[in-house]
Amino acid sequence: MEESSPPYPNPLPPPSTVGDQTPPPRNPFCCLLSVPRRRPGVRVTTEFDSDSSVFFHKVSCKLFDSLAKLKLSFRNDGKGKISDPQLDLTSKYLSLNYDLEEHNAFIKGSFDVAPGLQLRAAHDVKAQYGEVAMAADLAGPALKFELSSTVPSVGLPKATFKFPLGEVSLEEKEEEEVKRMLSINGIIRGHLLNGVCTAQYNDESLKLRYLYKDEQMAFIPSISLPSNALSFAFKRRYWYNFDSNNWSTVYKHTVGQDYKFKAGYDSDVRLGWASLWVGDECQKAKTAPMKMKVQFMLQVPQDDIKSSALMFRVKKRWDI
Repeated sequence: MEESSPPYPNPLPPPSTVGDQTPPPRNPFCCLLSVPRRRPGVRVTTEFDSDSSVFFHKVSCKLFDSLAKLKLSFRNDGKGKISDPQLDLTSKYLSLNYDLEEHNAFIKGSFDVAPGLQLRAAHDVKAQYGEVAMAADLAGPALKFELSSTVPSVGLPKATFKFPLGEVSLEEKEEEEVKRMLSINGIIRGHLLNGVCTAQYNDESLKLRYLYKDEQMAFIPSISLPSNALSFAFKRRYWYNFDSNNWSTVYKHTVGQDYKFKAGYDSDVRLGWASLWVGDECQKAKTAPMKMKVQFMLQVPQDDIKSSALMFRVKKRWDI
C-alpha cells in the first residue's frame, strides 16, 4: 500500500546542501540614494500699492524640517530700484534680522533657565544697544513677575507684575534731563454688564473704556482723565466716532468671507472714501481664493472733488 504524502511539504535541506546563500555585500549608501531628496518648499509673496507705486516682495522657506525659517524681503519701484532688503532667520529660541543696506543685525533670543523661569535678550549690533529680561512664574503662568533692563544700563531695572486681570509696571524715567523719578503704569480689565471695562494708567493719564459687543451691535464709550476727552463708537452696520470737534463714520457690508465693502467719512481731513476688498481683509493671502487679495479704494476730498483718486492694492502668494 502506497504511503500518503505528509500534510506539510518537506523542510528545506540545510544550507550546506543547497549551496552558498551568502548575500552579496550591500552598498552602505544604497539607502541614502534610494530615498528621494526633499527640497524645502519656497513661498513667494508680492504686494503692489498703486498709491506709492512700489512692489513689496517676500521669499521664505522652512529649513531643518521646519525647525527654522529663512525669509528675504525687499521693495522695488517702477524703475527696478531695490530698497530695504532684509534677511530674517527665525527659530524657536533665536531670531536674527539683518539689514543688507545698513549692514546691521538685530538679534533676539529666549530660553528656559529652569521650570517657570525664562531669560530673554535682544541686541542691536550697530547701535550697541539691547535689553535683557528675566520672567518668573509665581503661582503658575497666570501670575508672573518680570525684571528687564537696557544694555548698557542707564538706571534701575523695570519691574512688571502680570496677573489675570492686567499688569502693573514700575520703572525709572528721566525728568528735565537731570532728575530721575519712578513712574507707575498699568492696565486692568474686567467684565461688567456683559461687556469688558478697561482702565489704563500711563504717564499720569487715566483712560477708561467700555466695550459691549454681540453679533448685531457694538457699543464703545471711552473717556480720558484729567483731559476729559470723550469718545463714543456705536456699530450696527454703521460706525460713529466722536472725539471733540472731529468725527468719523464708517459703513461696511460683508458678502461671505471673501468680499467686503466699506465706505466712510472723516471730518478731520474732510475726506470721503469707499473701499472694496476681494479676499478676507484681516486674513493672509493663503486663505483667499487663488491666494490673492485685491483692494480698490476711491478717495474724494470734500474741498476739491476733481482731485479724487482711485487706488488699488494687490497681494499674491505663490507656493513653489
